[in-house]
Amino acid sequence: MKLLQTYFLNKQVTSSLHAAVVKADDTCTPLDLVWANANELPTDEGYSNKVKRQWSQKALHGCHNYDLSQQYVDLETLNKWLTNADLFAETEGFLKAIQDLVILTRNYKKYILKQPDTDELCRRCERESQTIHHITAACEQLAHTEYVKRHDGLAKIIHQKLAEAAELIDDKSPYYEGRLISNTHSEIS
Repeated sequence: MKLLQTYFLNKQVTSSLHAAVVKADDTCTPLDLVWANANELPTDEGYSNKVKRQWSQKALHGCHNYDLSQQYVDLETLNKWLTNADLFAETEGFLKAIQDLVILTRNYKKYILKQPDTDELCRRCERESQTIHHITAACEQLAHTEYVKRHDGLAKIIHQKLAEAAELIDDKSPYYEGRLISNTHSEIS
């Protein structure tokens, strides 16, 4: 990134197009060329710290950053799924959006997007505000069906990983198929 900033800043002297881009890029892109032009270029670590600082100061995203800063949070273990879970890019992006609380719920529409005519109550129970936390863990209507399915799906993945580790199966299907190993007991006997 630093090299690209340097390229634009050097090129603006001889190119009116590059000069216009530098002048227009006031936090429009991660390069932030207006800032880079007025200041000494930061190191990659300095830029990373700047972005983290800006992110943590946002009202909505700051909640997740606050949660991450708690003493009982093991950041390495918490973020291990990002590198070890074999997720599709779209799935990873969706999960990060959930963590950042930027999923289009009724609560988000009413209070973040400021759509006052939006009914904020959950579509299923119609008792609580429809937030990410409510949908994923607190809706009474979902507790007896969807939460059980989620629990059972995770148990299937754990079951498959244990069977693979014990070399009880040869065919290692992707985790998202979540199939149970039906012949496990008969193979052991």
